Amino acid sequence: MPDNWREASDGERQQARFGGYMMKPFTIGQAAKAADVNVETVRFYERKGLITQPLKPENGAMREYDDETVSQIRFIRQAQEIGFSLREISELLSLRADPGADCSDVRSRAIEKRADVEAKLGKLMRMRTALDGMIASCPGAGNVECCTILDAMQEEPPPSGSEQMTSETPSEKAPDEMKTTLFTINGMHCDGCAHTIEALLSRVDGVRKVEISFENRRARVLHDQTSATTDELITVISKGGFTAKPDEK
Repeated sequence: MPDNWREASDGERQQARFGGYMMKPFTIGQAAKAADVNVETVRFYERKGLITQPLKPENGAMREYDDETVSQIRFIRQAQEIGFSLREISELLSLRADPGADCSDVRSRAIEKRADVEAKLGKLMRMRTALDGMIASCPGAGNVECCTILDAMQEEPPPSGSEQMTSETPSEKAPDEMKTTLFTINGMHCDGCAHTIEALLSRVDGVRKVEISFENRRARVLHDQTSATTDELITVISKGGFTAKPDEK
């Protein structure tokens, strides 16, 4: 028979459980290795009360860990990896040890955790979108006083529900308030410049649609004249280091 549970086959483990004898226990180093963690992690779990620290032998020998403790360590590690907090893991361990516990209790906790993960993913996606816009709007050079990224970070956040209001605004605006303005853009050197201008204009309250053509050095902007005038759009474009002239046609 192998010395440890980790080295035993399922049949050998079953034989050990029901054969009336115990296999050789683990040292803390062996327990950590079997659970795929480091020794400090085992000690951390002990301090948090997630696992019970074995008593110190009177003869001064090393503490002995059994296979059930190794199983608990592995359980805690895997639960952490899918997002459960130590408090939640403690509750799961209690359910795991309770013969009267129902699987529905565990399932409801898993559903709650999944909803929490979805909310965090949504927040991360919004953060990425905001960063993409900041990066795209940055000209990449020039005086820091005109840095579009720093400007964006100090802007007032939009009021709650503003996204829904914005999406409903076009249908509420009178037709004569909406205007499509064509601009000739000077200073564009590549497609990246076009993306920068698009990002700058898209952030303007009142701008509904932006189309940029690097080849033609033109921009087509659908905007609400009451909140985004042509002069204001020209000013925004100039922040990226470009000049814009509205088409008079």
